[in-house]
Amino acid sequence: MSDAPGRDSPLDPERVRLGEREPGRLGRWRRIGPYVAERAWGTVREDYSRDGCAWEYFPHDHARSRAYRWSEDGLAGICDHEQRMCFAFAFWNERDPILKERIFGLTGNEGNHGEDAKEYWWYADGTPTASWLRWSYHYAQAEYPYTRLVEESRRRGRDDREFELLDTGIFDDGRYWQLEVSYAKAAPDDVCVRLRARNAGPEPARLHVLPTLWFRNTWSWEPDQPRPALQALPEAGATACLLAEERRLGRWLLAAGPGPRGEAPDLLFCENESNFPRLFGAAPATPYPKDGIHDHVVHGMPSVNPLRRGTKAAAWYRLEAAPGETVEIRLRLCQARSDSGALPDLGADFEQVVSARAREADLFYAPLTPDDASADEAAVLRQAFAGMVWSQQFYHYDVERWLAGDPLQPPPPASHREGRNSGWGHLDNRDLLAVPDKWEYPWYAAWDLAFHCVILAHLDPAAAKHQLRLLCREWYMHPNGQLPAYEWAFGDVNPPVHAWAALAVFEIDGSRDFDFLARIFHKLLLNFTWWVNRKDAAGENVFEGGFLGLDNIGPFDRSSALPGGARLEQSDGTAWMAMYCLNMLEIALRLAHHDRSYEDVAVKFAEHFAYIASAANTKGLWDEADGFYYDVLRLPDGSTRTLRARSMVGLMPIVASLALPRSLWDKLPDFVARVGWFITHRSELVSAWEHRIEPSRDRPSLITLVDEPRLRRVLQAMLDEEEFLSPYGLRSLSRRHRDRPFVLELDGSETRLDYEPAESRCGLFGGNSNWRGPIWFPLNYHVIESLRRLHAALGDGFRVELPSGSGHEVHLGEVACELERRLVRLFLLDANGRRPFQGGHEIFRRDPAWRDQLFFPEYFHGDTGEGLGASHQTGWTALVALLIGRRCAVVGDGHD
Repeated sequence: MSDAPGRDSPLDPERVRLGEREPGRLGRWRRIGPYVAERAWGTVREDYSRDGCAWEYFPHDHARSRAYRWSEDGLAGICDHEQRMCFAFAFWNERDPILKERIFGLTGNEGNHGEDAKEYWWYADGTPTASWLRWSYHYAQAEYPYTRLVEESRRRGRDDREFELLDTGIFDDGRYWQLEVSYAKAAPDDVCVRLRARNAGPEPARLHVLPTLWFRNTWSWEPDQPRPALQALPEAGATACLLAEERRLGRWLLAAGPGPRGEAPDLLFCENESNFPRLFGAAPATPYPKDGIHDHVVHGMPSVNPLRRGTKAAAWYRLEAAPGETVEIRLRLCQARSDSGALPDLGADFEQVVSARAREADLFYAPLTPDDASADEAAVLRQAFAGMVWSQQFYHYDVERWLAGDPLQPPPPASHREGRNSGWGHLDNRDLLAVPDKWEYPWYAAWDLAFHCVILAHLDPAAAKHQLRLLCREWYMHPNGQLPAYEWAFGDVNPPVHAWAALAVFEIDGSRDFDFLARIFHKLLLNFTWWVNRKDAAGENVFEGGFLGLDNIGPFDRSSALPGGARLEQSDGTAWMAMYCLNMLEIALRLAHHDRSYEDVAVKFAEHFAYIASAANTKGLWDEADGFYYDVLRLPDGSTRTLRARSMVGLMPIVASLALPRSLWDKLPDFVARVGWFITHRSELVSAWEHRIEPSRDRPSLITLVDEPRLRRVLQAMLDEEEFLSPYGLRSLSRRHRDRPFVLELDGSETRLDYEPAESRCGLFGGNSNWRGPIWFPLNYHVIESLRRLHAALGDGFRVELPSGSGHEVHLGEVACELERRLVRLFLLDANGRRPFQGGHEIFRRDPAWRDQLFFPEYFHGDTGEGLGASHQTGWTALVALLIGRRCAVVGDGHD
């Protein structure tokens, strides 16, 4: 029998497994997980070109034949935490021109709205230790239309809808395979693997399945790297078995059980080496290169090693199924026991492990699911969290090595050495990281990661804290204090949300780990100083920031230098810094309860916030006539121009608020005295919050950038259904710009900002995301949090119309609840049996196999709620799980 701790325990076995690790350690149960990217081709890491065109340098057509330098990709892939050994699936329907070994999609230059995956796969379930994982995929039985997808997308312009795989008709009449891969760990080093394949079509069909085990190629890049080895072992009845050996991992077995008809699979072997003749017309490094298994299965070529050994191997199954029939194969990947010659069990013990882990997953998610949640809400919550589990991947990028080239390879072009990220030579990343989307964004992004950690903390607080600490470590953070943005441009500027995330993770974890809070605080002090020194050019506490993750929200690229030396002073940049101050203030106050020396720095952040709040309200960002915050162009001659584009940047000032419970500061007399002196003697700086700082027994004190009169005016715009309030949350741009576009003339050129509720119609930032009207979860979430803080301090007596102009008045807690309901509505079945985010395809309404499989898109149509952008942006769209989990209920006067 296998080692399956807690299988019959009344406790929660998954939480027991999480608790087994030592502080600061990964833990043995997490050493194998879904850490394989969906795409490694077309990434910056693999780009050694002269011109930095990553998509073209390593295209999809090369991926099956070219060994990756930095990471691997695959379907339903798992690997060890250092990605030395990988396992994934490949499929072939006998019609496709190539094996389906990885998700296909359009590059940023091929899609009419930027890069876009053209497949249907889902992260169906998962526990944080990967003791249980489930992945689903719909694979058409007709030939996959690679060429048609590219050509039709190139034909379409930015005003056209994207051409999707469903539009090609290859899923008509249910002619597809419904595939489900499940992983269940019997022990940390023993993984049961089950594939179920259902023929959804009207006729019998054949499917080739190739579960594949391989080693990441390290030997081609590093001197003295020993080559690992895979070799076949003698068959045991109808079970095929291979042995894997690697210096650090040791010896592993993969047992591939018989197919549905009782036949043993064939074992095929090749090397994870590039096919130089096919790619470059050069001499071969091996007669059995990386695509050897592909060529053998699809073309019948003698391209697999007859000696049955190599560094990549697959078990080749040929499956047949009648209409509606489901067939199953089983495999088991485990550490080889030197004291036993027995093969891993694929029978009763296998079944027991799979059943136990599925039950334990239910047990783990039960306390995260409200008792009164509907089955539909519970399913949305569960799949959102599962996507967060699956969205962790091994990320490897040593910038200095990448710039210089590898000892065993030709040196890169000289221009490469001075190109992208050349100022980040200190950055050396080799970790498990939560990424935004493992196909479209298979790399970490600084502000995305903050949201990911807040979600992940509900599953595995230690992992969330580790991620935040990593981003602040000296091999990530720039020596000047800047946090790395993302691999396309580490020097870009993302919103400073990491103090907020650290506080949230601290609280989710029980508000006990003051060591974590202090460590992250010290590193964020460096980052805060970088912001003040680099992004406040005039020294007036009005911040420029840059694009701040909002891509094309302005009429021009906010990261680029403006014509004539103009400078953009940003409402959102200033609001983010005000929020940063308040987050750091709260951290300092919490730490001061354990170490009084933090009182000094708490006072510093309280005063700094006052300077920023005063600047935001008196130096041009606030427009009294419109009752709204705008960005301002400051021209070289000192004159200014207000950019009256009503966008999310003008709503962001309301997120800079802090409701201070009396318990947080009344035992800190030095802080109270010094802040009291500041209020008395610098009253002109604290007009926005002076009247809310007095001690109160029944309600927290309030510090906020936006005072009550301004707050009412901003909320009037925010809650206007003709402006920001959509049936599904807050739009990123006011709908008033649909009829009244914002036009800016500067130095003889004209730029225009229109309401674009769907995909971007402009090319800023490649056009693959859009902030000119769609609904985005991260800023909606911040607004909801702020409304709750404001309600806690202002109480039920502060009321606004919802929606504006309706005459229906509510308090701010009820506004927060309504926004939550609208966001959650994106995913729930409506009266017509549709989920708004799934759009208009009929198959999503009539077929539960499609309807109940959930994507978590990057953003949503501002009017219809249809999901857009990256399809698996689970990281921050999974915030929907937290909205469902807290089950909004507002009672009484809103006191905490």
